[in-house]
Amino acid sequence: MDFETLIEPAAILPGLRANSKKQVLQELAEKAAEITGLTEREIFETILQREKLGSTGVGNGIAIPHGKLPTLDRIVGVFARLSRPVEFDALDDQPVDLVFLLLAPEGSGADHLKALSKVARLLRNPDTVANIRGSRDAGSIYSLMTAAATQNAA
Repeated sequence: MDFETLIEPAAILPGLRANSKKQVLQELAEKAAEITGLTEREIFETILQREKLGSTGVGNGIAIPHGKLPTLDRIVGVFARLSRPVEFDALDDQPVDLVFLLLAPEGSGADHLKALSKVARLLRNPDTVANIRGSRDAGSIYSLMTAAATQNAA
């Protein structure tokens, strides 16, 4: 699975303004609904349920909320760079400013885990993260992500 199949430039929000974790998740659910045709409510409730199991704030200002939806037909990513960090109950107790939402079909199993791993690997690279934080538009962020993902795969 190529990174380009996980996310498209239209799924990148380069300067999302939000005041809370809940608001971030709502905005991401809204964008995911546009892309997938599913309802914003269904997506939001799915990722909220996952957050109740434990925060997806992985540290270093990064969160990777995710969930599985029975009516989804492919793995879909939505990325936001927040205009200012929000509290996210992250593992390191630091606020989050980069959020990659990953949605997968109910029966995706290993593909869902592979996609999650690919996103985590990408966002673990300090150079890539610094470049994403320094980018101001969706096209630049998309180019950085896809180029970095290709290098990681090599």
